[in-house]
Amino acid sequence: MPDSVAVRRVTPPEVVPDPGWSPIDPFRPYLHDDTHQSFVSPGPTGGRLRVAYFKGPEPDRLVGRAWFGPETEGPPGHAHGGSVAAVMDEALGAVAYTQGHPIVVARLTVDFRAMVPVGVDATFETWVERIEGRKVHTRGRLLSPAGALLAEGHAICVMLGEQHIETFRAVRHARRAPGRG
Repeated sequence: MPDSVAVRRVTPPEVVPDPGWSPIDPFRPYLHDDTHQSFVSPGPTGGRLRVAYFKGPEPDRLVGRAWFGPETEGPPGHAHGGSVAAVMDEALGAVAYTQGHPIVVARLTVDFRAMVPVGVDATFETWVERIEGRKVHTRGRLLSPAGALLAEGHAICVMLGEQHIETFRAVRHARRAPGRG
């Protein structure tokens, strides 16, 4: 039986952090509220994607788990490349936030090294490579449970000014205002 069939899961597995990993919401310090801000993973349920972020033992790295559910399927038995790119996009931006740089991704490059089986609970690791003025360069990789390289990514991010952050907060607050709907 092919490995892609053997690892297929219909529901996400329990998120079990590796030793030395501590849960983190990389976006919370900039939002000043209790909402979950992951774009690709709205929460622990559902059949599409689930992403969980952690600070690992290396202080400059952001690590985590990404589960690719059955709703991510593109090629039979495998996740669509867009779902892999979405995880890399968010993780590459999130590491900048954890290091005090609120950003938007201006350029994203993802190199797909192997097809990602549906149901896999992959591990990712991201880091800030360098900072040039307002540009933050980040890198990362997505690995199978066995440690095989699935994808590598590079992002050029642009730091947001305080006025942009305040606008984002105001829009989020207005969306949650009583009587909206």
